[in-house]
Amino acid sequence: MVPDDELPKINKAKRGAKPSGKPTLKTIAQMTGFAVTTISRALNNAPELAQETRDRVQKIAAEIGYLPDRAALRLKTGRTNVIAMVLEPDEQIYGFGSSIVSGLTEALRGTAYHLVIMPLFRNVEPMEPIKHIVRNRMADGVIFSKAESFDERIRFLIENDFPFVTHGRSRWPEAHPSVDFDNEAYAYGATLRLAAKGCRRVSIVLPDSALTYTEHLKAGIARAAQEVGIAYEFAADVNLSSANDAIRNYVIKRSRRPDGPDGWVCASEVSALAVISGIGEAGHKVGGDVHVVTKQATQLFAQFQSGAETVFEDFTESGRTLGSLLLRRISGDTGDLRALAQPVFTWAD
Repeated sequence: MVPDDELPKINKAKRGAKPSGKPTLKTIAQMTGFAVTTISRALNNAPELAQETRDRVQKIAAEIGYLPDRAALRLKTGRTNVIAMVLEPDEQIYGFGSSIVSGLTEALRGTAYHLVIMPLFRNVEPMEPIKHIVRNRMADGVIFSKAESFDERIRFLIENDFPFVTHGRSRWPEAHPSVDFDNEAYAYGATLRLAAKGCRRVSIVLPDSALTYTEHLKAGIARAAQEVGIAYEFAADVNLSSANDAIRNYVIKRSRRPDGPDGWVCASEVSALAVISGIGEAGHKVGGDVHVVTKQATQLFAQFQSGAETVFEDFTESGRTLGSLLLRRISGDTGDLRALAQPVFTWAD
């Protein structure tokens, strides 16, 4: 560490001067007595500076409303100090987006990086915001979710050597930075639980067929059902992108048939509510003659007292990991930057 008394100083008479006009690095230098280069390094959390120096400079910068000139920074270093996250508006349902962002901002706290959210609207191709970010060098790295098996966004970013991390995996042969939940292990464990409760036919409303984790869910259910000798099926005509009423109506019709499922694995809280509503409308009781296991990401679901059993998926922790891995990738780390969270099953009995 470089002691404060050895740092370059400027004219002491200027220390404590009040900023006039837009605050700059020179303004902070005048107020602290440190050299402009020291101010710059402190704002970027340079580890060779004492923590006290960094804290003091950053505190004053915040107090006077200093904002870095990103255009000048980009010209000087080629960096923007921005991380972009692409989110669909419906990913805010039940806190997915807000939880991911909360964890991501924790990972970026104390760094020079700022988070920018790029919306992906329904009438826009998923590739468009990615191309916009890369071609205009709007960020130093990008994060996006809903990774597909052979996602063209991933291929584009790999070919352009642009730092990124996906929430979800792909089936491209090249390893790429990713954070995911082991949905195959979840579906396997959930199906075994339903079988242990006496269920003889298990069903699930799957995500869109292009998404990688759809295959993971299918594989987990099929493997468990075959091991214990029960029937399984995948809901037809609806998926997780369908309207809740459409899912509910499907479950009502399917549950009223003599061969209707007596066990449901749910891939999200939102779909679970639609499934549970349909089961009830069909004249069955969740936790009685029909059983449900669902992933849970918030405490809100528990307030419905639905009778379903839950497995927690921590999106906030996923956000922290996404941020950490992307920072490593931006810094040049070429190691294995993949993380796979395992489900924890805590059944009541």
